Amino acid sequence: MSRIIGLIVTNWLKLKTIFQFKPHDITNVEGKSHERYRRILLTGGSTAVVKIFSAAINLITVPLTVHYLGSERYGLWMAISSVITLMGFADLGLGNGLLNAVSKANGRNNVNEAQVAVSSTFFILLGISFLLFLIFISIFPFISWKDVFNVRSALAVREAGPTMFTLVMILLINIPLGIIQRIQDGYQEGYRFQLWLILGSLVSFAGLLICIYFKGSLTWLVLAYSGGPIIATTLNGIHLFSKKRKSLIPNFRFFNLKTGKALIKSGLVFFLLGLFTLLANASDDIVITQTLGPSAVAGYEIVKKLFFFSMFTQYIIQPLWPAFAEAMESGDIAWAKNTVKKGLMLSIISAAIISLPLLIFGKQIVTIWVSAQYIPSWSLLVGFYVFVLLGNYGGVMSTFLNSGPLLSKQLIMVGLAGTGSVLLKIFFSLNFGVSGIIWATVISYSIFFIVPSYKLAFNYLNSKLRG
Repeated sequence: MSRIIGLIVTNWLKLKTIFQFKPHDITNVEGKSHERYRRILLTGGSTAVVKIFSAAINLITVPLTVHYLGSERYGLWMAISSVITLMGFADLGLGNGLLNAVSKANGRNNVNEAQVAVSSTFFILLGISFLLFLIFISIFPFISWKDVFNVRSALAVREAGPTMFTLVMILLINIPLGIIQRIQDGYQEGYRFQLWLILGSLVSFAGLLICIYFKGSLTWLVLAYSGGPIIATTLNGIHLFSKKRKSLIPNFRFFNLKTGKALIKSGLVFFLLGLFTLLANASDDIVITQTLGPSAVAGYEIVKKLFFFSMFTQYIIQPLWPAFAEAMESGDIAWAKNTVKKGLMLSIISAAIISLPLLIFGKQIVTIWVSAQYIPSWSLLVGFYVFVLLGNYGGVMSTFLNSGPLLSKQLIMVGLAGTGSVLLKIFFSLNFGVSGIIWATVISYSIFFIVPSYKLAFNYLNSKLRG
């Protein structure tokens, strides 16, 4: 215990040295290392602030919109939003491919390479967006949206189609705009994007209040609320390309077919990774409904949401990705290996400490928060506690594997883990009840991802260090 406390104190003192608003001198190895950590902390911290800020706004807007729209029209909005979320894969993983390309170009101090990657990605995404637009407008008039979303009232029936159209248009606009976040993430400046998002949240909140005051339709309300982030991202892009990264403004002269093909190839790997992750996560409620009945879903989801609050450490983990890519490309293998070790240790320790009260007092919290009817079993609580630890481990390991040549091997591991978890969920739920769902995930990911990824990552790092 004293060793852990000593480790925490030592790292706290290091953080005080690293964290400052002024950039470190990157002409020496130590300064470059400190600058990477500084940017990781800035991006992770700003992301956490934005999430808290957004959650606070949601606490206000949810009751406002539910009261204004009524249950059916609010449910329609949420149902359409869920469909749009599933369409979030429409960029085919190209955004993540661009992030890697920019990070590696940054590691080589090669602006021309970044310029070609940005322009190639932008025009491919623009083409995808335009193609999806043509497909959507060609089928839109022939779909009965009131039947798709099962709405009954005259007002909801009238609003279903226009609201769906509005949200799809917003999605299509966002596809090419996504390069702005990826550029800033790639240069380890994700904190800039997060700060602009605060403006977007404020615009959304103001737009929603104005719509409610003037008794606007659901379509106008959705446009006002969803338009905020687009306005903020557009302004961010104008600032980025006119001030910070003038050379990276998309220009068709820099479109390169070979680069485009490489980006599509890596993007498809990210696309499949996302699908396998979605398969594993989205299958929980489906399996429970089919094997135990829909009434068992509520108790599982309550515990899932409870432990979700302890996953905010992921906001610090995610900015490691471009830092790893830049470090590996610039040849700083020792920093990457040291940071993987530190990241794994600190993320697991922090998750264990933060989640422990949820494990110990989970039954009491659920009773007070929801109802005694949903008191979870110890097996379910312990399962989610272990899941959070593995999630933090997997988060650090994935940021490293995402950033280098091990990406395709990660796809195999995640594919096996995701598929295996679904099969185990069916068997475990039938034999062990609802807690079997989370334990199926824990066991499958431990076997197919946690253990192999550790061996794969450190074998690769050690081989690079040996030259």
